[in-house]
Amino acid sequence: MLFTKNIQFSRLIKADGNLREFNFRKHSDQQGGILFSVDVCDLRNNRIAFKMQHKETTWKIVQTPLPEWVMKNEQKRHELIEEELRNAS
Repeated sequence: MLFTKNIQFSRLIKADGNLREFNFRKHSDQQGGILFSVDVCDLRNNRIAFKMQHKETTWKIVQTPLPEWVMKNEQKRHELIEEELRNAS
């Protein structure tokens, strides 16, 4: 029997001058790769959801368009995912 550890976590990130809660959840894609689904609320409480995939050496947003304040913090989310994966192993 093979068990896969479920990884999900939330972190506060300053974006567009406000602290926002980003929620991360690890998934496997059909090719056996790893994706993280990420969601965050804007100032009007609309939920913005997107995926991040490991490409080359960094975690990148898969789909666009997204608000500029989401795109700006891509490197910070990369660092948080890497930190969580290190702590999970």
